[in-house]
Parts: sequence; C-alpha cells; structure tokens
Amino acid sequence: MVDLSGKVALITGAGRGIGAAVAKELAKNGATVIINYGGNEEAAANTLKSIKDACGNGEIYKCDVADFKAVEDMIKDIINRYGRIDILVNNAGITRDGLIMRMSEEDFDSVINVNLKGTFNTIRHVSRQMLKQKEGRIVNMSSVVGIAGNAGQVNYAASKAGVIGITKSAAKELASKGITVNAIAPGYIDTDMTKVLSDNVKESVLATIPLKRMGDVADIAKTVAFLVSDEASYITGQVISVDGGMNI
Repeated sequence: MVDLSGKVALITGAGRGIGAAVAKELAKNGATVIINYGGNEEAAANTLKSIKDACGNGEIYKCDVADFKAVEDMIKDIINRYGRIDILVNNAGITRDGLIMRMSEEDFDSVINVNLKGTFNTIRHVSRQMLKQKEGRIVNMSSVVGIAGNAGQVNYAASKAGVIGITKSAAKELASKGITVNAIAPGYIDTDMTKVLSDNVKESVLATIPLKRMGDVADIAKTVAFLVSDEASYITGQVISVDGGMNI
C-alpha cells in the first residue's frame, strides 16, 4: 500500500468508471482528491460519498477541461483552498465513433478538444504550481487505441496518440524540477464505454487478449497509485500498457 498522506490530487473525469476508481484508490491511500466532472453531478457526488463513507477526504468540482480559462480558474481555486496540487490525473475523455469518410468535423473536434486539449490545459496550468513546489506527479490516460489505432476511431486514436506525445515532451521539460509525467494505455476495461459493445464484438476483442479477459477499473487505479507514489520517483516519460497483453 502506497502512502499519499497529505497529498492533494486532481482527477479529471472522475465521476464514474476509471476516474472514479482512481479517485477512490488515491483517497484510500491518504490523498485529498478533487473529483472533476463535466456534466454528471450525481455520479461525481456518489463517488465522493463512497470516499467519505470510507473515511477519505475530497470534494467535487465541475469544469469543462476543454475550456482553457475554466481550467485555469479551477486550478487557481484548488491552490487557494489547499495551498498545493501534488498529483494530476488526466482521465477525462469522450468518444464519437464513426468511419473517417462519414465522420463530421464536430465529432472530430469535440474528441480532440476534450481528450487532447483538455490534457494540455490541465498540465499547462498545474505545472506552474508544481514547479514552485519542485515536485509533482502527472499521469495521463492514453489508450491501446492510441498505440495500435482502431477502425472507426480516427478521432479517438489521434487524441490518445497525442496524449502520448504530450506525456513524453512534458516529461522532458519538467523532469529537472522533480516532476514526473507518465501515461497509462488501458486496453479493454469493463466500463460503461465498453458495456455497449455487442457480444460478437466482445468475443472478437477477447480473442486478441492473451489473458482472455477484460480488465477491471481497479487494474488501472492501482497502476496510477503506484506511478504517483514515491516508489515510482525514477519513472518518467513512460507509457504503461495495462491491456492483458494485447500489444505484446
């Protein structure tokens, strides 16, 4: 069990799914968690209730991560309230799937704005505080699709590949000040996003996974907890695939 006592963590898109699991895991390990959400306040409130019921600390904060100024205001508010931000987990993401020949400009732009620009926005505004602290942990959520691509997900794949580029570049920029930046590339994880897949699609996906099962949100959350802990202080600029072996 890692010790995150006294740490303040901001997790974007933390109302449900992977984000909620990350928030709960970091809170369980002692961090005060800021549960960012974009629209589903009820889900975010339920995540916070679970954390508080387990004697953890945190709060919810509504903010569209695609909005540069709104993110700046959120970061300032958190710093004013807590005095610091030690951990940033960029988890917020959306999909708007479709074949490239039919994909609308709006569907392409919306995915890029949330998944990629949102990651830029948060790192851009939190890095100044982390530089002052001379320490910090940033974990960005990429995807197996950002590494291998996927038909019908040009926008999503581009955004998640871009997250890898941001991760490696930011890691080089911030390393000298004790700030690590890493990415996690989840495979097929059992979330609301994958529950909508047909049984045939699920069967074809499982056939590509050596471990022959979908992952659990806890698999991602525990990896995040490790990467933001002192035990991972010499790891930066890396993309950790948590995918059951899909990309072997």
